[in-house]
This record gives sequence, structure tokens and C-alpha cells, in this order.
Amino acid sequence: MSTTAMPTPASVFTDIVQARHSVRSFLPDPLSASDMRGVLEDAQAAPSNCNTQPWTVHIVSGAARDALSKEILRADEEDRFSPDFTFDYADFGDGAYLDRAHHHAATVTQAQGLKREDREARKVVARKGLEFFGAPHAAFLFMPTFGDGVRAAGDIGMYGQNFLLSLAARGLAGIPQTQLGFHADTVRDFLGVPEDLKLLFGISFGIADETTPVNNVRMDRIPLQQSVVLHDTPSILDA
Repeated sequence: MSTTAMPTPASVFTDIVQARHSVRSFLPDPLSASDMRGVLEDAQAAPSNCNTQPWTVHIVSGAARDALSKEILRADEEDRFSPDFTFDYADFGDGAYLDRAHHHAATVTQAQGLKREDREARKVVARKGLEFFGAPHAAFLFMPTFGDGVRAAGDIGMYGQNFLLSLAARGLAGIPQTQLGFHADTVRDFLGVPEDLKLLFGISFGIADETTPVNNVRMDRIPLQQSVVLHDTPSILDA
């Protein structure tokens, strides 16, 4: 008789969290309607300040996806950048944040078979993000500007994490892309989104192409000791 222990909800959740990673190459196959609705229902269960649920999500597929990608690529070629929020590597300073960003860039570049000095090849690869890495679907997460926007942005982040974990739980894949937010005006104009809704980021999603080397990349995480400080709490960081 088998004595294999049944997985607990905690172990299943941990497996899903650990399995989730950013995918940079997708198969063209669209997701089923049931999978898409399930992901959206899971994302909708995210917490938010005072239950404001400040997310407005636009999803493009098929012809709309293709047309929007062309508009974003054209804006990128013409240097028409219109981010609603700043994100500058110079703001990282010379410390740990910049080191992690550089390590990430070097790891992904190497996995794609690129050389750091080959700027043209790197630019071509970077533009694949504006084609949603070949994913059949892309979600754009918009938010209202309550106060300085930070709390609403935090709510959108929790929505996005639910979205990504729900994909992983279904054997699907996604990648959150700040890059798509660099062309907020282009996206807003194409989708008919009001000016008062700001684009925080996009998520390209679908089925991972497991034959692509870059999808084997797994970025490490810093030790808990570097990010958690305990106060009158059992010593759980010694192991």
C-alpha cells in the first residue's frame, strides 16, 4: 500500500509560487475562454485599500493584439515615449538595486546568445517585448490617480500577482512588462481609455514555448536576512 503523503494546500501554493517565472517566448495558441475567465476571477479576488478595486484591465487578442503591437512599435521607432510613471535606472544609485538590475540584464542577455557590446542585436531582441514576446494575449493594467497614486499602484500590484499565479496554477505563463507602460498614450489612444486612467504595466500571457533557451532562466532571490528585520519575533532567519 502506498504511503505517499497527499500534498497540503500550503505545499501546493508553494510549488506554484516557486514555479512561476517570467517567460519571454510564447506559443501562438490562444487560451481557452474558461482559462481566461478563471484567471480574471482569481485576479479579481485581490485585496485593495478600502475594497476600492481600482483596476481597469484591457485585454487584447487576435487582430486587436496585432494592431496595437504595430502602433507601439511605430511609437518606439519614432521615440514617442509617454510613460505615466518614471522608471530610471539612474535612480537606483550605485547600490544593491542597480547591481541586481545589472545581474538580471546580463543573465537574460546571455541566455539569448547575445553579446553585451552588440547593441543592434540587443535592440532587436528588446523590441520583441513590444510584440508581447509572441504571446497571443496581453493585459494592460490601468489605475486612477488617488492622491499620489502609490496606494492604488500597490493594489494593482496585488491584482497582477494574483493574475500571474493563476496562470502558473493552470500550467500557463506570463510576464509583467514595465516596457509596455513606456507608451501609455499610444495604448490609451488605441484602446479608447480615458486620460485620467494611468497605465502602470502590461502582462503578456499564454503558453510558454519550452524549446526557447531564454525560458530556462530562473532569477535568484536575495536571502531573507537581507530583506526582513524581526522585532520580538521568533528567530526564523538563522537556518
